[in-house]
Amino acid sequence: MKFQKKNLFLALSVAFAVTPAHAVDFNGYVRAGIAANADGGGLKGGDEFNKSKLGRLGNEFDNYAEIGLGQELFNDDGHSMYLDTMFSMESSGSMNNETTSRSNSEEATFGIKQAALKVKGYIPSAPEATIWAGKRFYQRQDLHIIDTKYLNISGYGAGVEGVNAGPGTVSGAIVRGDGEAWDDSVSIGDLNIYYADFRYSNLKPWEGSWAEIAVDYAIVNPSDAQKETGAEVAELDNGLMLTAQVSQNFSWGWDKVVLQYGDKGLAQNMISQGGGWYDIWSGDVNHAKGYRLINTGDINLSDNFMIDHVLTYGYAKDHGDWVDDENLLSFVLRPAYTWSQYSKTMLELGYFKSKKTWDGGHEDKSAGKKITLAQALTVGKSFFSRPELRFYISYLKDDEGKSLNNGTDNSGVNYGVQFEAWW
Repeated sequence: MKFQKKNLFLALSVAFAVTPAHAVDFNGYVRAGIAANADGGGLKGGDEFNKSKLGRLGNEFDNYAEIGLGQELFNDDGHSMYLDTMFSMESSGSMNNETTSRSNSEEATFGIKQAALKVKGYIPSAPEATIWAGKRFYQRQDLHIIDTKYLNISGYGAGVEGVNAGPGTVSGAIVRGDGEAWDDSVSIGDLNIYYADFRYSNLKPWEGSWAEIAVDYAIVNPSDAQKETGAEVAELDNGLMLTAQVSQNFSWGWDKVVLQYGDKGLAQNMISQGGGWYDIWSGDVNHAKGYRLINTGDINLSDNFMIDHVLTYGYAKDHGDWVDDENLLSFVLRPAYTWSQYSKTMLELGYFKSKKTWDGGHEDKSAGKKITLAQALTVGKSFFSRPELRFYISYLKDDEGKSLNNGTDNSGVNYGVQFEAWW
């Protein structure tokens, strides 16, 4: 696999180098830093405490990078072909020299995140539409301060997007999202799952607003050999997920409300902060149902004081063997005061609680809170101005257990320095 990735990277690099049409488009995302615990010891990737529920500021310790390279390879008479690629590197952030040649505990993982060809101008009746095939991040919907995507049907696929239709635009795609399936403790190979995705986007129901409707249908496609094993996972039903969202601009900022429904193997996304993956590991999910409410946005109280927030509430039932239901409430608030275009102080407050009830009546509870104070060196007053370098200190509390400091404490204090950049 590493040999194949190396060859593909070299081939793409040569293609970009020998194509004279335009300069290569270069984009990406990087974060890295150093952190320690007040009780001693350094922190690394995996030591985060419920980042997708309590917030990421001062609560992520890995090293992660995505580098995108793209170029228009053909343009003639209104017809164009664009090659879009992205490569990633992730590691725990604990080693001085992280390469693919070292032991498992010290290695960095490299991957191909995107490799897609986007073709435009080939539909005479819809020249604005884009036909695409390959692997890509497909119209993901992001909640940045908790580092999660509530709508994320990404992978290998093909589709047509951006077709003008009435007041908005229509997109349709088929995306493949397999996962390794198990019969008890025995692997029966990857279970083939296709996602049929339909979007109606760029709607403007009233002044200052924008809206989108998404329908996702997960098609479970086991092989005959997998069916013959009699494994429960080979009998899973197709799943449905519906997403409706509307955003509004105000004089003081913007706000977005998202409503989602999921059933079968997609129901668990409502309580896992997931964005569309099909659950093939929890047993019988054919009767599962769930819903989620999300509210997020920015509030600008003055030219120098702003607040970003994310509230999620999710509920699911019958989403696994012997599971009755489960709920999740998560709220993260990040106020920031900008002293100048180049300096800001941030405070991130996070709280969550969750309860899973089993058929026998037993309840598993989890809850926690986080407070992070950070001073940032930045490049603008906007919340999303990057790059940004932060000095931070965080207090974390596990309200239902001892999951901090290697499972020895229910609270802890972390401090460190991190930078985050995208371009």
